[in-house]
Amino acid sequence: MVAISIQIEGQNGLTWPYWKRLVKEVEDLGFAGLFRSDHFTNARPPDKDSLEMVVSLTYLADHTHRIHFGPLVSPISFRHPTLLVRQAAALDDLSGGRMILGLGAGWQDREHRLFGHDLGDVPTRMARFEEGLEVITRLLNSDEPVTYEGEFFQLRGALLLPRPQRLRGPEIMIGGNGPKRTLPLVVRYADIWNGNFLSPEAFLERSVTLDQLSRSAGRNPSEVKRTVMLSLTFGRDMAELDRRLSWRRDSPQYAGKSLDKVIEEMSMDGTIVGTPDMIIEQINAYGKVGADELVLQWFDLDDIDGLRAFATSVLPRL
Repeated sequence: MVAISIQIEGQNGLTWPYWKRLVKEVEDLGFAGLFRSDHFTNARPPDKDSLEMVVSLTYLADHTHRIHFGPLVSPISFRHPTLLVRQAAALDDLSGGRMILGLGAGWQDREHRLFGHDLGDVPTRMARFEEGLEVITRLLNSDEPVTYEGEFFQLRGALLLPRPQRLRGPEIMIGGNGPKRTLPLVVRYADIWNGNFLSPEAFLERSVTLDQLSRSAGRNPSEVKRTVMLSLTFGRDMAELDRRLSWRRDSPQYAGKSLDKVIEEMSMDGTIVGTPDMIIEQINAYGKVGADELVLQWFDLDDIDGLRAFATSVLPRL
């Protein structure tokens, strides 16, 4: 069975009232987990409220009992790995072992420029990301002081205390699709791979590559959980779906196309879209190619009724 989790974009107006309500609903409705982005602000104006990631997850850890959770993902470009790993280990302990530490290289130029962080070019980001992964995993895995001399980060007899209650601490998730840089890092450092907006066919292709890389590195492919993040557009029926997709009439990509054709094309581009029956079929397609979990983006923070309708009409049938 494919697990279903919810992801929200925390920089799109997230405040404490929204977050507290979402945490309760996702826990009560039977979703597997709740993830959130980690950004200061959006890539383009206008700027909106953006509840700080670690503080928000601390509330979640202490007010839920069942769901797993984490950032999807935290950028090493502005989260120093030594502080982030301390926070993640503490959140994992607080929640009884439910924290998933999603990590990425960083990508959004605007937030780095506004808040004074150096994003760097792609080679710099990836080199810094790899060092950050090395620092985080060494501190989680070692009961002895760790020394590490990198270009970006250094450890000189550092020991993470208290030691994580869970062996090796929180699970490490790496998000991304790149077969040359990202997937090899998944094999080396991660417990979970999260593909981004991939069709079932593309997800399978990347998953096969991940299997091959794992075997070449002497790692059992089954040790890496396979997940995928997708956008979600849900309608209780076709009339509601038509209303939710009304923006398509002004879209150069979809203008003039029938609703059925738009649904077909969106589902091929990394979106779960449709009525309950359609969505169940799409979810099952990912299950058939080996996805263990789908992380679905829920954009409308006000639409709790829609989230409830999705949960009650879809989750029991998976």
